[in-house]
Amino acid sequence: MIEKFNVVIIGAGAAGMMCAIEAGKRGRKVLLVDHAKKIGEKIRISGGGRCNFTNINSNPNKFISLNPNFCISALKQYTQNDFISLINKHHIKFHEKKLGQLFCDESSKQIIDMLLHECKISNVILKNETPVLAVSKMDDKYHIKSEAEEYLCESLVIATGGLSIPKIGATDFGYKIAKQFHINVIGTEPGLVPLTFQDLLLNKCKNLAGLSLDAVVSFQKKSFEEGMLFTHRGLSGPSILQISSYWKLGRDIQINLAPTKDIHMLLEERKLSNPKQDVTSIISEFIPKRLALSLCEDLKVSGRIADLSKKIIGIVSKSINQWVINPIGTEGYRTAEVTLGGVDTKELSSKTMMSNNNEGLYFIGEVVDVTGHLGGYNFQWAWSSGYVSGQHV
Repeated sequence: MIEKFNVVIIGAGAAGMMCAIEAGKRGRKVLLVDHAKKIGEKIRISGGGRCNFTNINSNPNKFISLNPNFCISALKQYTQNDFISLINKHHIKFHEKKLGQLFCDESSKQIIDMLLHECKISNVILKNETPVLAVSKMDDKYHIKSEAEEYLCESLVIATGGLSIPKIGATDFGYKIAKQFHINVIGTEPGLVPLTFQDLLLNKCKNLAGLSLDAVVSFQKKSFEEGMLFTHRGLSGPSILQISSYWKLGRDIQINLAPTKDIHMLLEERKLSNPKQDVTSIISEFIPKRLALSLCEDLKVSGRIADLSKKIIGIVSKSINQWVINPIGTEGYRTAEVTLGGVDTKELSSKTMMSNNNEGLYFIGEVVDVTGHLGGYNFQWAWSSGYVSGQHV
């Protein structure tokens, strides 16, 4: 027995549910399937369990893609304000954290419940614990085979996400389907992910584990000024996660550990005004004491500021304002928040998300080569791409 639908959406995450809701509102007969037992796990764990569901500053320059213009249409068709209106309609209270990030006051479960409710009133049929075994095209219809059932549809939407956080069910299913239909896939990498280092710097990170501070982290022309965290495995925190999406293996990253201070000038001034002051205690005024002690130990610098030569003052200040590091890698998909790369946007319509060469086949959300910055932007891409495809499936 083959069940017939207008639309089948594979993947009941943020983008998949959004697409299902919009298609259902148009009176389309919609099936939403997911291999996982729990729906919306990535939503549930995001933002420390409070879901950073969008950002009031969402705009195309907050996204990474080989085609940076691709996301413009979707983000215009469904904005952050449109999603905020949906949140307000469901009386979900939220608050703004720094840099325009919006979080639920209570729980990310409220977002999942809202989406499931919207699916229900839009008559979406939802089937979880339903792994799709095969997809094929029969005449002008798509044939989907699961373990127990088979479905036919006019429009097939792939919303299966990327490779990040495999423990909650991430797979390469979406990329396989793209390749099956001769759609190019841009090479994938972990994004928004902690960086790892070789022994010397790794030991330094271990010794400073738990210490955090605001820092400017730069790679080439890209810089982020946010929190940075030393961990037992390397460096993390928002500024590191942000730069990880731009960093290339083998290249250096520069970190300003005291972004509001010119350490060279301050040390020279202190040499004149208080020459007997201990250099470590001076540095501790501008960066955390543990870090100051570690830095002075590494540079073998101690004693009175008066005894430091201009050259040593230059080395000390540079190690704070222009600390250069060379990561050996990242923690990988295990802890990555997103996946860089994915379905080539050249193969899709930016207005509808449909494949240019496969009528009725759509790709949305993280599976596409569009990756947002940290701070709610990836959810906004899910809502926007899901909404857009939902208008056309």
